[in-house]
Amino acid sequence: MTSPKFYQLSKSERLARLVEANQLSEKDAQFLAQSQPLADELADSMIENYIGQYHLPLGIVQDVMVAGKVYQVPMAIEEPSVIAAANNAAKMMRLNGGVTIESGQRVMFGEVVLTDLPQLADAVKWVDNHFAILQTVAQKAHPSIVKRGGGLQKITTTIVENRFLKLNLEIDTKAAMGANIVNTICEAIAHAVQATLGGTILLSVLTNAAFGSVVKASVTLNPETLATATLTGDAVAQRLIDATQFAQLDVARAATHNKGIMNGIDAVIMATGNDWRAIEAGAHSYAARTGHYQPLTDWSWTSDHQLRGQIAVPLPVGIVGGSIGILPTVQVAQRLMVIETAEELAGVIAAIGLGQNLAALKALVSDGIQKGHMALQAKSLAIAVGATASELTTLLPQLLKAPHLNTETATTLLSQIRAENR
Repeated sequence: MTSPKFYQLSKSERLARLVEANQLSEKDAQFLAQSQPLADELADSMIENYIGQYHLPLGIVQDVMVAGKVYQVPMAIEEPSVIAAANNAAKMMRLNGGVTIESGQRVMFGEVVLTDLPQLADAVKWVDNHFAILQTVAQKAHPSIVKRGGGLQKITTTIVENRFLKLNLEIDTKAAMGANIVNTICEAIAHAVQATLGGTILLSVLTNAAFGSVVKASVTLNPETLATATLTGDAVAQRLIDATQFAQLDVARAATHNKGIMNGIDAVIMATGNDWRAIEAGAHSYAARTGHYQPLTDWSWTSDHQLRGQIAVPLPVGIVGGSIGILPTVQVAQRLMVIETAEELAGVIAAIGLGQNLAALKALVSDGIQKGHMALQAKSLAIAVGATASELTTLLPQLLKAPHLNTETATTLLSQIRAENR
C-alpha cells in the first residue's frame, strides 16, 4: 500500500515524519506540536502598547534544491494555495536539477543628505578626498561590525537638483540585515561631515532600495515537465513566456506578476524573522529602477529548446540580530532549514520566489488560477462556517460543485448535511 503524501497527513504525523527523516529534532517537533504563544513579558518588550498576539499558520515546502543542496523551507502565511503551489514548483525544479544562484558582494546602502551648503562642489571634493577619515568615524561608531569583518566600504557623493548633497554609504553588515548598523554609521558620518563643512543634516538613514543585496536565481526546465492533461509542455512553456512578455509591457499585469512572487518570498521572510516590509520595498523599487515597473522574473527559450527562468531581487536578509535571536519559532525554522549564512538564506528565498512564479504562471496559462486555488479556499470556507473534520468529507465536494462559493452557500449545505445525519 502506498504511504500517504505529506499534505495528506495530520500535523502530528507530519512532525513525526520530519523527525524520522532527521530534518527536525524531537525537541523542535515537541515545541511546534504545542503551538505555544510568546510569553507576555517577551511580547510586551518587543512592541509598544502590547495587548495580545496574532497567529499565522506555519507550513513547509519540501525538498527545495538550491545550488545542489536540498532544503526544507518554512513558510508563515494565511493564504491557502501558496504552500501547495510552492511544493509543486519545488518538485518541477528538482526534477530538472534544481535552482542555481548568482550573488555578488552583499552590502547595504545608507543615505546621508545635507542642505544649506554654499559650495556643493567643494563639499563633494572634501568627502571624496577624506574617505579614510570618515571610515575611521564609522569604525568608532560601530566597532563590533568591524571585528566581524564588516563596516563602511565606500562613499559615493552626488549633488541633487543643485540643492542637496547626498552621500551614499556602502556598508557590509555580515550576517545581519543590518538596519541598526547602517543607521548608526549614517548618523555618525552625517555629524562628522557637518562638523567640517557646515550645512544642515536633512536625514541620515538606510535605504530599502537594497540594490547592493541583489540575488539572482535561475532554473532550466525540460518543457515536458510542464505538460497538462490538455496542453503539451511546449504549449505551456510558450504561453508562460508570452505572459511574462506581456507583464513587461503592462504595469497592471506586472504588479500582479510580482505580487505572486512575493507571496512565497514574504512567507519565508516571516518564518525566518526578517523584515517583510523592507523586502517588499526593496523588491518593488528594484522592479521600477529603470523608470518603468517591470516583472522580477524572465522566462525564455534556450538555444536547445529548454525553458529558462530567472529572477533578480534584492534580499537583504539576516540570520542574526533583531527579533531573530529572541523568537523561538524563528530559531526552529533556522534549524529546520540548516542555514549557515545570510547569503545562503537569500539564495533559498530567491529560489522560492522563482518557483512561486513558475507555479502561478503555469496555472494561469493552462487550467486557470481558480481551479487549484478554489479547492483550498473551499476547505477554509467550510472550516469557517463550523464544519467538523468528519463533515468536510461530504461538504467539500458539494461546495466545489455549487455555482457560488461563499459563506451563505457553505452554511446552507452544512445545515442540510447535519439535517440528513440526525
